[in-house]
Amino acid sequence: KDNFYAISECCDSNSLNVVVGPYIHSIICILGLVGNSLVIFTYALYKRTKSMTDVYLLNVAIADLLFVLALPFIVYNELYSWPMGQVACKLLRGSYSVNLYSGMLMLACISTDRYIAIVQARRSFGLRSKSSSHIVCFLIWIFALLVSVPTFHFHHWYEPSHNNITWFNSNEQEETTDPQYVCEWKFDDINTASIVKVAVPSTQLAIGFFLPLFIMIFCYTSVIITLQKAKNYKRRKAVRVVMVVVLVFIVCHLPYNLALFYKTVNLFKQSDCDEEDSLRTAMSVLQMVAYLHCCLNPLLYAFIGVNFRNHFRRIFQNLCGLGQRYIAPRRITSDICMTTVHHSVDGSAENCSSLIM
Repeated sequence: KDNFYAISECCDSNSLNVVVGPYIHSIICILGLVGNSLVIFTYALYKRTKSMTDVYLLNVAIADLLFVLALPFIVYNELYSWPMGQVACKLLRGSYSVNLYSGMLMLACISTDRYIAIVQARRSFGLRSKSSSHIVCFLIWIFALLVSVPTFHFHHWYEPSHNNITWFNSNEQEETTDPQYVCEWKFDDINTASIVKVAVPSTQLAIGFFLPLFIMIFCYTSVIITLQKAKNYKRRKAVRVVMVVVLVFIVCHLPYNLALFYKTVNLFKQSDCDEEDSLRTAMSVLQMVAYLHCCLNPLLYAFIGVNFRNHFRRIFQNLCGLGQRYIAPRRITSDICMTTVHHSVDGSAENCSSLIM
Protein backbone atom coordinates (compact mmCIF):
# COMPACT_ATOMS: atom_id res chain seq x y z
CA LYS A 1 0.00 0.00 0.00
CA ASP A 2 2.80 2.46 0.81
CA ASN A 3 4.43 1.70 -2.52
CA PHE A 4 1.51 1.48 -4.91
CA TYR A 5 3.57 1.14 -8.07
CA ALA A 6 6.16 -1.27 -6.71
CA ILE A 7 8.68 -2.91 -8.99
CA SER A 8 7.35 -6.16 -10.29
CA GLU A 9 9.42 -9.30 -10.02
CA CYS A 10 8.00 -10.55 -13.33
CA CYS A 11 8.20 -7.32 -15.31
CA ASP A 12 11.66 -6.10 -14.50
CA SER A 13 13.42 -6.30 -17.84
CA ASN A 14 15.86 -3.40 -17.95
CA SER A 15 18.66 -4.87 -20.03
CA LEU A 16 18.72 -2.03 -22.56
CA ASN A 17 19.35 0.60 -19.90
CA VAL A 18 22.02 -1.59 -18.31
CA VAL A 19 23.94 -2.35 -21.52
CA VAL A 20 23.44 0.71 -23.73
CA GLY A 21 22.00 3.38 -21.45
CA PRO A 22 25.15 4.40 -19.56
CA TYR A 23 27.11 4.98 -22.77
CA ILE A 24 24.39 6.97 -24.54
CA HIS A 25 23.63 9.05 -21.46
CA SER A 26 27.35 9.69 -20.95
CA ILE A 27 27.61 11.06 -24.49
CA ILE A 28 24.53 13.22 -23.96
CA CYS A 29 25.91 14.56 -20.67
CA ILE A 30 29.32 15.38 -22.14
CA LEU A 31 27.96 17.08 -25.27
CA GLY A 32 25.29 18.94 -23.32
CA LEU A 33 27.77 20.02 -20.67
CA VAL A 34 30.33 21.31 -23.20
CA GLY A 35 27.86 22.99 -25.56
CA ASN A 36 25.75 24.77 -22.97
CA SER A 37 28.78 25.73 -20.86
CA LEU A 38 30.30 27.40 -23.92
CA VAL A 39 27.09 29.32 -24.52
CA ILE A 40 26.98 30.56 -20.92
CA PHE A 41 30.71 31.32 -20.95
CA THR A 42 30.40 33.32 -24.18
CA TYR A 43 27.49 35.36 -22.89
CA ALA A 44 29.16 35.96 -19.54
CA LEU A 45 32.49 37.21 -20.89
CA TYR A 46 31.86 38.56 -24.38
CA LYS A 47 28.45 38.89 -25.91
CA ARG A 48 26.40 39.90 -22.86
CA THR A 49 22.62 39.89 -23.06
CA LYS A 50 21.60 42.77 -25.32
CA SER A 51 18.17 41.62 -26.49
CA MET A 52 15.21 39.46 -25.48
CA THR A 53 16.51 36.57 -27.56
CA ASP A 54 19.88 36.76 -25.79
CA VAL A 55 18.17 36.54 -22.40
CA TYR A 56 16.08 33.57 -23.51
CA LEU A 57 19.07 31.79 -25.05
CA LEU A 58 21.07 32.22 -21.88
CA ASN A 59 18.23 30.82 -19.77
CA VAL A 60 17.78 27.87 -22.14
CA ALA A 61 21.49 27.09 -21.80
CA ILE A 62 21.25 27.31 -17.99
CA ALA A 63 18.20 25.01 -17.91
CA ASP A 64 19.85 22.50 -20.26
CA LEU A 65 23.09 22.60 -18.28
CA LEU A 66 21.30 21.89 -14.99
CA PHE A 67 19.33 19.19 -16.78
CA VAL A 68 22.43 17.29 -17.93
CA LEU A 69 24.08 17.73 -14.53
CA ALA A 70 21.12 16.00 -12.86
CA LEU A 71 20.80 13.33 -15.56
CA PRO A 72 23.69 11.04 -14.44
CA PHE A 73 22.23 10.76 -10.93
CA ILE A 74 18.76 9.97 -12.27
CA VAL A 75 20.18 7.27 -14.55
CA TYR A 76 22.28 5.86 -11.70
CA ASN A 77 19.14 5.59 -9.58
CA GLU A 78 17.44 3.54 -12.29
CA LEU A 79 20.28 1.01 -12.38
CA TYR A 80 21.58 0.84 -8.81
CA SER A 81 20.60 1.47 -5.23
CA TRP A 82 20.21 5.16 -4.34
CA PRO A 83 23.03 6.07 -1.91
CA MET A 84 22.56 9.82 -1.36
CA GLY A 85 19.65 10.06 1.03
CA GLN A 86 16.28 11.80 1.14
CA VAL A 87 17.31 15.42 0.54
CA ALA A 88 19.37 14.65 -2.57
CA CYS A 89 16.55 12.42 -3.83
CA LYS A 90 13.98 15.21 -3.70
CA LEU A 91 16.33 17.92 -4.98
CA LEU A 92 17.56 15.97 -7.99
CA ARG A 93 14.15 14.66 -9.03
CA GLY A 94 12.57 18.06 -8.52
CA SER A 95 15.29 20.05 -10.27
CA TYR A 96 15.12 17.60 -13.17
CA SER A 97 11.43 18.46 -13.58
CA VAL A 98 11.96 22.22 -13.14
CA ASN A 99 14.68 22.35 -15.79
CA LEU A 100 12.59 20.28 -18.18
CA TYR A 101 9.62 22.66 -18.01
CA SER A 102 11.66 25.86 -18.00
CA GLY A 103 13.81 24.80 -20.94
CA MET A 104 10.82 23.89 -23.12
CA LEU A 105 8.93 27.08 -22.26
CA MET A 106 12.00 29.19 -23.00
CA LEU A 107 12.10 27.69 -26.49
CA ALA A 108 8.49 28.79 -26.92
CA CYS A 109 9.51 32.29 -25.82
CA ILE A 110 12.28 32.39 -28.41
CA SER A 111 9.82 31.52 -31.18
CA THR A 112 7.41 34.17 -29.87
CA ASP A 113 10.19 36.77 -29.82
CA ARG A 114 11.14 35.95 -33.41
CA TYR A 115 7.49 36.18 -34.43
CA ILE A 116 7.19 39.65 -32.91
CA ALA A 117 10.49 40.80 -34.41
CA ILE A 118 9.68 39.66 -37.96
CA VAL A 119 5.90 39.43 -38.36
CA GLN A 120 5.02 42.29 -36.02
CA ALA A 121 8.11 44.34 -36.84
CA ARG A 122 6.35 47.73 -36.69
CA ARG A 123 5.20 47.12 -33.13
CA SER A 124 8.22 45.12 -31.99
CA PHE A 125 10.06 48.10 -30.49
CA GLY A 126 7.56 48.49 -27.67
CA LEU A 127 7.12 44.75 -27.14
CA ARG A 128 10.74 43.60 -27.15
CA SER A 129 12.61 45.07 -24.19
CA LYS A 130 15.36 43.46 -22.17
CA SER A 131 13.65 44.23 -18.87
CA SER A 132 10.44 42.49 -19.91
CA SER A 133 12.42 39.41 -20.97
CA HIS A 134 13.91 39.17 -17.48
CA ILE A 135 10.41 39.31 -16.00
CA VAL A 136 9.18 36.61 -18.40
CA CYS A 137 12.12 34.34 -17.54
CA PHE A 138 11.57 34.85 -13.81
CA LEU A 139 7.88 33.96 -14.17
CA ILE A 140 8.75 30.86 -16.21
CA TRP A 141 11.18 29.61 -13.55
CA ILE A 142 8.56 30.20 -10.83
CA PHE A 143 5.88 28.46 -12.89
CA ALA A 144 8.20 25.50 -13.59
CA LEU A 145 8.88 25.25 -9.86
CA LEU A 146 5.16 25.26 -9.03
CA VAL A 147 4.21 22.53 -11.52
CA SER A 148 7.13 20.46 -10.19
CA VAL A 149 5.85 20.55 -6.59
CA PRO A 150 4.28 17.05 -6.87
CA THR A 151 7.63 15.70 -8.05
CA PHE A 152 9.39 17.24 -5.06
CA HIS A 153 6.72 16.08 -2.63
CA PHE A 154 6.01 12.51 -3.69
CA HIS A 155 9.53 11.33 -4.42
CA HIS A 156 11.07 9.59 -1.42
CA TRP A 157 14.18 7.69 -0.48
CA TYR A 158 13.05 4.35 0.93
CA GLU A 159 13.55 0.62 0.93
CA PRO A 160 10.87 -1.13 -1.16
CA SER A 161 8.59 -3.43 0.83
CA HIS A 162 8.92 -6.29 -1.66
CA ASN A 163 11.86 -8.64 -1.20
CA ASN A 164 12.54 -9.95 -4.70
CA ILE A 165 14.36 -7.21 -6.52
CA THR A 166 17.28 -7.52 -8.90
CA TRP A 167 20.08 -4.97 -9.00
CA PHE A 168 22.94 -4.77 -11.46
CA ASN A 169 26.56 -3.88 -11.11
CA SER A 170 29.12 -3.17 -13.81
CA ASN A 171 30.42 -6.74 -13.99
CA GLU A 172 27.49 -9.11 -13.67
CA GLN A 173 23.80 -9.49 -12.89
CA GLU A 174 23.16 -10.76 -9.40
CA GLU A 175 20.34 -10.98 -6.91
CA THR A 176 20.94 -9.58 -3.45
CA THR A 177 19.02 -9.51 -0.20
CA ASP A 178 20.97 -6.59 1.32
CA PRO A 179 18.96 -3.42 2.07
CA GLN A 180 18.54 -1.52 -1.17
CA TYR A 181 17.11 1.99 -1.28
CA VAL A 182 15.42 3.69 -4.20
CA CYS A 183 14.42 7.25 -5.04
CA GLU A 184 10.96 6.78 -6.51
CA TRP A 185 7.33 7.76 -6.19
CA LYS A 186 5.82 6.82 -2.82
CA PHE A 187 2.18 7.36 -1.83
CA ASP A 188 0.14 6.90 1.34
CA ASP A 189 -2.93 5.56 -0.44
CA ILE A 190 -3.99 4.20 -3.81
CA ASN A 191 -6.28 7.14 -4.64
CA THR A 192 -3.45 9.65 -4.30
CA ALA A 193 -1.18 7.41 -6.34
CA SER A 194 -3.77 7.14 -9.10
CA ILE A 195 -4.30 10.89 -9.30
CA VAL A 196 -0.60 11.84 -9.25
CA LYS A 197 0.50 9.13 -11.68
CA VAL A 198 -2.00 10.51 -14.20
CA ALA A 199 -1.69 14.24 -13.41
CA VAL A 200 2.12 14.48 -13.59
CA PRO A 201 2.63 12.94 -17.06
CA SER A 202 -0.49 14.74 -18.33
CA THR A 203 0.97 18.06 -17.17
CA GLN A 204 4.29 17.20 -18.77
CA LEU A 205 2.54 16.42 -22.05
CA ALA A 206 0.37 19.55 -22.00
CA ILE A 207 2.85 22.14 -20.74
CA GLY A 208 6.20 20.53 -21.46
CA PHE A 209 5.49 19.51 -25.04
CA PHE A 210 2.18 20.37 -26.74
CA LEU A 211 2.06 24.00 -25.59
CA PRO A 212 5.61 24.81 -26.80
CA LEU A 213 4.96 22.80 -29.97
CA PHE A 214 1.78 24.70 -30.87
CA ILE A 215 3.43 28.05 -30.12
CA MET A 216 6.44 27.16 -32.25
CA ILE A 217 4.28 25.94 -35.15
CA PHE A 218 2.12 29.08 -35.11
CA CYS A 219 4.99 31.54 -34.72
CA TYR A 220 7.40 29.92 -37.16
CA THR A 221 4.67 29.36 -39.77
CA SER A 222 3.90 33.08 -39.64
CA VAL A 223 7.62 33.85 -39.81
CA ILE A 224 8.09 31.65 -42.87
CA ILE A 225 5.11 33.24 -44.64
CA THR A 226 6.51 36.70 -43.92
CA LEU A 227 10.03 35.78 -45.03
CA GLN A 228 8.78 34.19 -48.26
CA LYS A 229 7.44 37.56 -49.37
CA ALA A 230 10.95 39.00 -49.35
CA LYS A 231 13.01 37.58 -52.23
CA ASN A 232 16.37 37.74 -50.56
CA TYR A 233 19.10 35.12 -50.12
CA LYS A 234 19.46 35.76 -46.40
CA ARG A 235 15.72 35.51 -45.94
CA ARG A 236 15.61 32.19 -47.77
CA LYS A 237 18.42 30.94 -45.59
CA ALA A 238 16.50 32.06 -42.51
CA VAL A 239 13.49 30.03 -43.67
CA ARG A 240 15.63 26.90 -43.87
CA VAL A 241 16.98 27.55 -40.37
CA VAL A 242 13.45 27.93 -38.99
CA MET A 243 12.34 24.69 -40.62
CA VAL A 244 15.34 22.83 -39.19
CA VAL A 245 14.61 24.15 -35.69
CA VAL A 246 10.99 22.99 -35.80
CA LEU A 247 11.83 19.66 -37.45
CA VAL A 248 14.51 18.81 -34.88
CA PHE A 249 12.15 19.68 -32.03
CA ILE A 250 9.44 17.41 -33.43
CA VAL A 251 11.78 14.53 -34.23
CA CYS A 252 13.37 14.61 -30.77
CA HIS A 253 10.28 15.05 -28.61
CA LEU A 254 7.19 13.85 -30.47
CA PRO A 255 7.92 10.07 -30.38
CA TYR A 256 8.66 10.00 -26.66
CA ASN A 257 5.66 12.13 -25.76
CA LEU A 258 3.36 9.94 -27.85
CA ALA A 259 4.72 6.91 -25.99
CA LEU A 260 4.20 8.73 -22.68
CA PHE A 261 0.65 9.54 -23.73
CA TYR A 262 0.02 5.89 -24.59
CA LYS A 263 1.44 4.78 -21.25
CA THR A 264 -0.69 7.28 -19.34
CA VAL A 265 -3.90 6.29 -21.13
CA ASN A 266 -3.24 2.60 -20.48
CA LEU A 267 -1.91 3.06 -16.97
CA PHE A 268 -4.66 1.10 -15.26
CA LYS A 269 -5.15 -1.53 -17.93
CA GLN A 270 -3.79 -4.96 -17.16
CA SER A 271 -1.04 -6.10 -19.52
CA ASP A 272 1.34 -9.03 -19.65
CA CYS A 273 5.05 -8.74 -18.94
CA ASP A 274 6.09 -8.94 -22.60
CA GLU A 275 3.95 -5.96 -23.54
CA GLU A 276 5.08 -3.98 -20.50
CA ASP A 277 8.74 -4.75 -21.18
CA SER A 278 8.36 -3.74 -24.84
CA LEU A 279 6.80 -0.42 -23.84
CA ARG A 280 9.52 0.19 -21.26
CA THR A 281 12.25 -0.54 -23.82
CA ALA A 282 10.62 1.71 -26.41
CA MET A 283 10.30 4.55 -23.91
CA SER A 284 13.94 4.16 -22.86
CA VAL A 285 15.10 4.52 -26.47
CA LEU A 286 12.76 7.42 -27.25
CA GLN A 287 13.72 9.16 -24.01
CA MET A 288 17.38 9.08 -25.04
CA VAL A 289 16.40 10.70 -28.35
CA ALA A 290 14.48 13.40 -26.48
CA TYR A 291 17.49 14.06 -24.23
CA LEU A 292 19.62 14.69 -27.33
CA HIS A 293 17.75 17.95 -27.87
CA CYS A 294 19.57 19.60 -24.97
CA CYS A 295 22.82 18.94 -26.87
CA LEU A 296 21.42 20.35 -30.11
CA ASN A 297 19.98 23.55 -28.60
CA PRO A 298 23.35 25.37 -28.54
CA LEU A 299 23.86 24.56 -32.24
CA LEU A 300 20.31 25.42 -33.29
CA TYR A 301 19.81 28.60 -31.30
CA ALA A 302 23.22 30.06 -30.49
CA PHE A 303 26.07 28.91 -32.72
CA ILE A 304 23.93 29.11 -35.85
CA GLY A 305 23.86 32.89 -35.46
CA VAL A 306 26.68 34.80 -37.14
CA ASN A 307 26.93 37.37 -34.35
CA PHE A 308 27.22 34.71 -31.67
CA ARG A 309 29.85 32.80 -33.66
CA ASN A 310 31.90 35.98 -33.97
CA HIS A 311 31.89 36.45 -30.22
CA PHE A 312 32.62 32.78 -29.67
CA ARG A 313 35.55 33.01 -32.09
CA ARG A 314 37.00 35.77 -29.95
CA ILE A 315 37.37 33.30 -27.09
CA PHE A 316 39.83 31.23 -29.09
CA GLN A 317 41.54 34.33 -30.46
CA ASN A 318 42.12 35.60 -26.94
CA LEU A 319 43.25 32.17 -25.74
CA CYS A 320 45.76 32.06 -28.60
CA GLY A 321 46.82 35.57 -27.70
CA LEU A 322 47.33 34.49 -24.09
CA GLY A 323 49.44 31.51 -25.16
CA GLN A 324 51.64 33.60 -27.45
CA ARG A 325 51.64 36.71 -25.30
CA TYR A 326 55.29 36.42 -24.35
CA ILE A 327 56.43 35.39 -27.83
CA ALA A 328 55.16 38.30 -29.89
CA PRO A 329 52.89 40.48 -27.75
CA ARG A 330 52.66 43.50 -30.08
CA ARG A 331 51.89 41.47 -33.17
CA ILE A 332 49.26 39.36 -31.42
CA THR A 333 47.57 42.50 -30.08
CA SER A 334 47.36 43.98 -33.55
CA ASP A 335 46.09 40.79 -35.20
CA ILE A 336 43.37 40.24 -32.63
CA CYS A 337 42.26 43.83 -32.79
CA MET A 338 42.03 43.80 -36.58
CA THR A 339 40.13 40.51 -36.53
CA THR A 340 37.72 41.86 -33.97
CA VAL A 341 37.10 44.98 -36.01
CA HIS A 342 36.39 42.84 -39.05
CA HIS A 343 33.91 40.61 -37.25
CA SER A 344 32.35 43.10 -34.84
CA VAL A 345 28.58 43.04 -34.69
CA ASP A 346 28.14 46.78 -35.13
CA GLY A 347 31.27 47.23 -37.24
CA SER A 348 32.98 49.39 -34.66
CA ALA A 349 36.39 48.74 -33.20
CA GLU A 350 36.61 47.18 -29.80
CA ASN A 351 39.01 48.31 -27.09
CA CYS A 352 42.14 46.26 -27.79
CA SER A 353 43.23 46.28 -24.21
CA SER A 354 40.20 44.18 -23.26
CA LEU A 355 41.25 41.45 -25.69
CA ILE A 356 44.52 40.63 -23.94
CA MET A 357 43.69 38.44 -20.96
